[in-house]
Amino acid sequence: MARSATSAPGSAARTLLAEDLSGKRERIIRTAYRLIGDRGLHGVSLDRVAEVAGVSKGLILYHFKTKENLILATMRWVLSEVAERIRGGMAGRSAAAERILAMIDVIFVGAKANRRFYVTYLDLTDQAARIDRFGELSATFRAIVNGLYADVIRDGVAQGSFRVADIDEAAMTLRAIVDGLFVQWLQEEDAATAHPRYRDTCKRAVLAYLGAGGGAR
Repeated sequence: MARSATSAPGSAARTLLAEDLSGKRERIIRTAYRLIGDRGLHGVSLDRVAEVAGVSKGLILYHFKTKENLILATMRWVLSEVAERIRGGMAGRSAAAERILAMIDVIFVGAKANRRFYVTYLDLTDQAARIDRFGELSATFRAIVNGLYADVIRDGVAQGSFRVADIDEAAMTLRAIVDGLFVQWLQEEDAATAHPRYRDTCKRAVLAYLGAGGGAR
């Protein structure tokens, strides 16, 4: 019998990622996200964000006080967007296997968007190992996504579609498959062409791991 997940996300965890944004604040955050994806975290300055966003540096400091606060707000915003997109992609499907495949399609949204997100996300994981505030944000996102994975895995076990012994472990492993494939994909010389191949590989690997036709893990 599969053990149920103990770390499924609740509304409190989701609230930590959610943020009401004013028009100018959102414009600044979206601009910062594009620049981080293009230049990396250390290649982004408040002056450059202000220039591209078409606002004054003083306005950025008014809203965020420091570059670190802006980076945290930007990462919180994009992680919230990704979590909601994953959740929405699985909605309306009752069969767990269909939900898993729809989730992977949503995650592999496109080469350009995926590159920008994972370059930013890898910067977050680097900072999370050094700075507590980044570590807390990373942990919150990890709990939310693992919880979404655990929910669909639990349903698949109940439906008899998936065969896993430990739902928490399976959710963690599913996420490792997805993230690991993206890290490899980022290193492809022609990442755009390789993108559909990695998406399809991810689908096969996830379904095989979940044991659609095998024994319990």
